[in-house]
Amino acid sequence: MANARIGLLICLLLPGWAAASVSVVDDSGQTITLARPAQRIVSLAPHVTEMLYAVGAGSRLVGAVQYSDYPEAAKKLPRVGGYSQFDLEAIVALHPDLIVGWQSGNAASQVERLKELGIPLYLSEPRHLPDVASTMERLAILAGTAAEGETAARDFRRRLAKLQETYSRRAPLTAFYEVWNRPLMTVNGEHLIGDVMKLCGAANVFAKLPALTPTIGEEAVLAADPEVIVASGMNGERPQWLDEWKRWPRLQAVRQGNLYFVPPDLLHRPTPRILDGAERLCAEMDEARRKRGR
Repeated sequence: MANARIGLLICLLLPGWAAASVSVVDDSGQTITLARPAQRIVSLAPHVTEMLYAVGAGSRLVGAVQYSDYPEAAKKLPRVGGYSQFDLEAIVALHPDLIVGWQSGNAASQVERLKELGIPLYLSEPRHLPDVASTMERLAILAGTAAEGETAARDFRRRLAKLQETYSRRAPLTAFYEVWNRPLMTVNGEHLIGDVMKLCGAANVFAKLPALTPTIGEEAVLAADPEVIVASGMNGERPQWLDEWKRWPRLQAVRQGNLYFVPPDLLHRPTPRILDGAERLCAEMDEARRKRGR
């Protein structure tokens, strides 16, 4: 009984002492264990920054890479370079107790340098829409905001389920997603955007290519003859180069007027906002289906 009282007293005097450590497995399969939830986090990808704010951990961010511009508060964070070439000295100077990186976006050589420094490093790489929810939960655990993470993940799953229910029986359409025009780039079926396309009933004509974001030629697009072409770009405005496909009037997408645009931030970032992008893409696919019957 005396031992029990002593144990209870310790827990009262040191709240969280007995369960301070947190541990999760990241998308590279590595286990990240912290002695206590992170208080100083550096983000090495815009989507990571956005996700941390989404799970209530924005106040723990002490640095982020360029283009970390959502929500508004993220614009004020100290910069540590870009996601493809970050500043190691700037990161170390911020004394982070957790770094969250992007497995396919950060330079592998720099990631290895970070690992050598011994700072806990979580690598993010959501490939499927449900992964967005699980990533939020794991990041929230590391940041000590598990309750907020569970709420954000639950809301995301509920919204995703509604979209799946709405579009699961739609007639498929062949589609080409144009990430960029020069060089001409797209996504394969393993990319998260490919998963969004599946959700909307858009059959990616380049789904079987081995690279996540392969470079292709115009001839490949003409040979695939997609019913729909969807472009991204650099900002929230429809890129002028999307209309360059009108040079090929026999292309199905051109003939049927199915040249669409979705703001890249809504599809290129695996965050809760990707469902905003999915809703827009699915609506465009429905518009293309209606044109089929004309």
